[in-house]
Amino acid sequence: MAIAFLGSDLAAAPLATWSTDTCTLELDSKGAVVALSSRAHAHNYLATNQNAPLLSVRVDGALHPPDSAAWDSSASRLTLRYNRAGVTASIRVDAKPTHLVLELIDVQPPGRAALALWGPYPVTLRQTVGEVVGVARDDAFALGLQALNPKTLGGFPENDEGSADRPYAAQQTSWGSVLQAYSMDRSKPRSIAVWGKRAPNMPVPAIARETAVGSKIALFGCPASAALEIIGKIEVAEGLPHPMIEGVWAKVSPERGRSYLIADFSESDIDEMLGYVKRANLMSLYHGRPFKSWGHYEPSPKFFPNGVAGVKACATQARAMGIRLGAHTLSNFIQTEDPYITPVPDPRLARTGSSPLAQDIDAAATTVSVASPDYFAQRDRNELQTVVIDEELVRYRAVSTNAPFQLLDCQRGAFGTKASAHTRGTAAGKLMDHSYKVFFPNLDLQREIARNLARIFNETGLSHMDFDGHEGCLAPGEGTYGNEIFAKEFYDHLDHTVINGTSPPLSHFYWHINSYCNWGEPWYGGFRDSMQEYRINNQAFCERNFIPKMLGWYLLKPTTCLSDMEWMLARAAGFDAGFALATSPDALRKNPDAGVILDAIRGWEEARRAGVFPPHIREQLRDPRREFQLRRVGDAWDLSPFHASADFAHEQLARQPGEPTSTQWEVGNPDDQQELQFKLRVVGAGGSIANPFFEVNRSATFRAPIELQDGQTLLVEKEAIARIYDAKGNQVKSIPLAAKLPSLQAGANQIQFDCEFHGDAAPKVVVNFKTQGKPSRFRR
Repeated sequence: MAIAFLGSDLAAAPLATWSTDTCTLELDSKGAVVALSSRAHAHNYLATNQNAPLLSVRVDGALHPPDSAAWDSSASRLTLRYNRAGVTASIRVDAKPTHLVLELIDVQPPGRAALALWGPYPVTLRQTVGEVVGVARDDAFALGLQALNPKTLGGFPENDEGSADRPYAAQQTSWGSVLQAYSMDRSKPRSIAVWGKRAPNMPVPAIARETAVGSKIALFGCPASAALEIIGKIEVAEGLPHPMIEGVWAKVSPERGRSYLIADFSESDIDEMLGYVKRANLMSLYHGRPFKSWGHYEPSPKFFPNGVAGVKACATQARAMGIRLGAHTLSNFIQTEDPYITPVPDPRLARTGSSPLAQDIDAAATTVSVASPDYFAQRDRNELQTVVIDEELVRYRAVSTNAPFQLLDCQRGAFGTKASAHTRGTAAGKLMDHSYKVFFPNLDLQREIARNLARIFNETGLSHMDFDGHEGCLAPGEGTYGNEIFAKEFYDHLDHTVINGTSPPLSHFYWHINSYCNWGEPWYGGFRDSMQEYRINNQAFCERNFIPKMLGWYLLKPTTCLSDMEWMLARAAGFDAGFALATSPDALRKNPDAGVILDAIRGWEEARRAGVFPPHIREQLRDPRREFQLRRVGDAWDLSPFHASADFAHEQLARQPGEPTSTQWEVGNPDDQQELQFKLRVVGAGGSIANPFFEVNRSATFRAPIELQDGQTLLVEKEAIARIYDAKGNQVKSIPLAAKLPSLQAGANQIQFDCEFHGDAAPKVVVNFKTQGKPSRFRR
């Protein structure tokens, strides 16, 4: 309950104090927070020498803290007065066992405050700051802020649209951290920079009755170990999204963070593909291109000739096997072949601006005169150069630089619309587009597209998706509010749980709906190289925001080998992180190691999810320089480490005729006797090497009959296959080796190495060796 104290008799006494079971908030007579305390330890976590207004308002472009406060305990109503701004705000305060609820219920005079900002509340906690979830904590205590509706945005207002590269509901500082959220008045038309200035001066229409009134937050403090549990209780108490997986809250479900397979399956090969997923014991089979077009999201006839019924049959079959069926989306992106674009463009497409036609035009004109060039001349982020005039789309090559301003070399009736005559004064609206060759909706159409997505998931039983391109929801000009509304509209119209991820940035309110963030793409290098630092850095982000850790996407190609896969699986086990494998039916059929790779995935994932590896082993598994092999043995797992040698170098040297050109190395083997395994890199500014030759302990020899160019790598492991990789780590060739590999004895080994050098700029050869250690056994 809320207990009020009047501060007139004791100057140091607060105006009002509100308490939960574990936390107390105190407010002074000026409307400033003076304490955020743990009740158990009577410790005030509010940072000293920092301003802590309960609620600030923006009027005429300036933020104003309150000047005075009055508390009516009988009505649970707090009144804040902003004398310099000429504004009064009323807040309803409700103290509950787990949290305090603060709701802005009135602002007078109406329409004067353009924005209401909760906080920032400065606190001394900074050990772990979950910037998205809005929780700051140390080992003992946590303080958190939760926005209780989509209009209340976690973070600080950085721009006029209300967006941020990363919305900080909690933000670390040099002295601690701050908790903060805000709401904007969107009830008036505005012209603002939108989506990172993709549209520098975009007219954004008013949203009726969408003011800062209704902004609502929960504040809580609790033992650090209980923070996530408290958020779950807040979700239930305040009607926030609270998705369940098989009767368990998704945030603590054992299904959270499971790995999945991405492949473009079809009605004809669904049996085969589900067999692969089942063999690897993955969560989901996820289709990358399941839809005919983005916007209406109807099934692609290429993969699903029976349409919705075909997808539903596949999903039903998957569900019977305990597998989810997923479909990739691009959120609110609208492809040019979608019915929202052709043959009649929807009037609710997002426009970055418009200008009236300066002259009448007929259906054949290739020059279009406009009153102003402002919205058409932008070259950056103007991929499709398309305007809408009445019900016609027109593409243009350029805009004349001098008056009369004209759109030049126009393609009339673009994207299957009908070329028509248009009269002077008709608006020519520049459509917002993207490098993906798509258009975007306004806020109303964006909501409809979210409902389209929910409908197709309901009709088919699909239960896994990504809000990829979620940043596109900035297109209507409403900032992060657009992201939150899109996700909630989709969630509210579902009739079953849909596991979902998103593209960055993750937003505060959507956190409640979100299942995971699987960031990191495989297109920018080899299996072990593409975005590795980014992937690893994301693990800390996930952990501090109570999100299951994920390593991103990896490619399973016809050439993917077991050692590469186990390298990744070791990282996944070390971080306790899931991942996605992007592949295709054809790649799985052609990869000779597909079976053993899928079995290895199953073994590693079962061990990871069972938590069999102790902390000191997980630390080793996180090291990207280390390699391991895991094998299932009955009800246990055997984990074998590999030990890598130092680098050994060989260069072309000038020698007298007949003198050996080889280099001798002393290579230690800390493990049992075993076959030679090595990685050979060709380093330099040109040239190549051929026929690398090894002599081990002055007896056994091995020659690889291959040529390697500068930048390439040769990998030889126990399966006696020579694999050649390019400079980016992509496998370009594999060659079975006819010759038996020599053995390294335990302890010291003498290796002679030589090769042929070709080209004017002879490169250097760098070789390192690896050996497999004895296994350690782990059980549940």
